[in-house]
Amino acid sequence: MYERISPGKTWEGTIGGAILTVASSFLIYKWFGILELNDWIIISVIVAVFGTLGDLVESMLKRSVGVKDSGNIMPGHGGILDRFDSLIMVAPFVFLYLILK
Repeated sequence: MYERISPGKTWEGTIGGAILTVASSFLIYKWFGILELNDWIIISVIVAVFGTLGDLVESMLKRSVGVKDSGNIMPGHGGILDRFDSLIMVAPFVFLYLILK
């Protein structure tokens, strides 16, 4: 996808993840009828797009300061930011969608 930022991220993986995320929204809709199906689909698209962006931004930040891991709680796993980079980027946009819908 962006070789110099995140060499392991591919377009195939990104598209596959997005398809799986949207497909999962159908299951979530069936289990939790809190929102309408179109809301779950929109939220899943927000998660797929901004989750990927969050991962790329965090990888770019790590590369800009020349570190491989953002912490050493779990060596070789990227650090604590790698566990939450997508969530940090996704949560505000899902919140905004739910507030403004």
